[in-house]
Amino acid sequence: MSDVYRSAASILVLRPAADGASPELLLLHKPRKNDAWQLPQGGVEAGENAEQAALRELFEEAGIRDCRVIGKSEKVYCYDFPESYRRFRPDNVCGQRIEYVFAAVPPDVQVRVDDKEVNAHTWITIEVLDQYIERKEYRQLVKELYEEAVGLLQ
Repeated sequence: MSDVYRSAASILVLRPAADGASPELLLLHKPRKNDAWQLPQGGVEAGENAEQAALRELFEEAGIRDCRVIGKSEKVYCYDFPESYRRFRPDNVCGQRIEYVFAAVPPDVQVRVDDKEVNAHTWITIEVLDQYIERKEYRQLVKELYEEAVGLLQ
């Protein structure tokens, strides 16, 4: 059986900044050692499209339903799982192929994490992204997605 990539969806969520500056974006923290901060994301389930999966994951991981979808990116992020992780998978899934959706939320939106799958959240300006996302390739992608999403707000 040949290797396949798991279909996944992620959502870049923007909220207005308190001082009227550039919008802030939501990052979630997974309780793990490496690459802990990321955008809300998860697998696309049978019968879902990327937008439906992204909205479901946003609710499951951050408790947010009150959002407005503002678009979808043409960018797709594909990566291989590390061998140490693949050893524990009983299938032929070798990595993920992630599609991206953009959403806007009100400034007072409440975020609720489950303290299991996600144990923290933060709203940041794009200027401090480097302090949260270490992997250069993913950090650059998030910057490009942010610019694309902000452009859709105008």
